[in-house]
Amino acid sequence: MKLPLAVKTLSGWDRRGRHVYTQSDLAHLFPADSPKTLQVSIDRLIQRGLLSRAARGIYVYEIGQGAGPDTIEYIVRAMRRGDYNYVSLESALSAYGVISQIPLDRLTVMTTGRKGAYRTPWGVIEFTHTARRAREILPRMRNVHRPLPLATPEAAWSDLKRVGRNTHLVDAEALADVAAR
Repeated sequence: MKLPLAVKTLSGWDRRGRHVYTQSDLAHLFPADSPKTLQVSIDRLIQRGLLSRAARGIYVYEIGQGAGPDTIEYIVRAMRRGDYNYVSLESALSAYGVISQIPLDRLTVMTTGRKGAYRTPWGVIEFTHTARRAREILPRMRNVHRPLPLATPEAAWSDLKRVGRNTHLVDAEALADVAAR
């Protein structure tokens, strides 16, 4: 792919709210490129600072307007397409203000996909697997104008206990107040 075509295409998608891509997404955007040519082009875009590699096979359009504090959640969506994912555990409890420490460089996500931790330029994404079914998961989430749903306070607390995480950082009184709202 030629640089002007890449910038035009990626900028167009950025204006529509899309700035995180999988390798497969880029292959669909540039169908004329063979897999080898596509990889060479992606590497060239990374060298020029137009794309950043977030994780293996996941890329962020750096010069777009969409890149911002929610980028890490868009990366999660790209990494675990087809799975249910929601912000939970310490990240959710911190968002509700009921945990005494704020996780600055880590996003904790419950997923129906594989567990694992991935270091990205935007922070560490920690996936914790849940065996719950969709009908159990959906009522435990809130859509709060973020790329990923947020666990309800009760669900985040339950998830924290269920996976055996450290619970002494949680202010039980504040949790009860937030849950009552």
